[in-house]
Amino acid sequence: MSHVDRASDLAIRWRKSSRSAQGSECVEVGATAEFAAIRDSKNPAGPALLIVPGVYAAMVQAIKAGRFDQA
Repeated sequence: MSHVDRASDLAIRWRKSSRSAQGSECVEVGATAEFAAIRDSKNPAGPALLIVPGVYAAMVQAIKAGRFDQA
């Protein structure tokens, strides 16, 4: 995992979940062949995490399976 200080410098098409509320408190993702990028929609010019595709896919599967849900 890596990061960039300015997510807005990445040549990526950002998107957020269709399940997100209309507010700006969302996580946005973008992808290239080399990495998936994750940023805070409240700060689009701020930092972004860069994750290799396999790790990103595993993280999404874990989220969907509820492994990070709090009781």
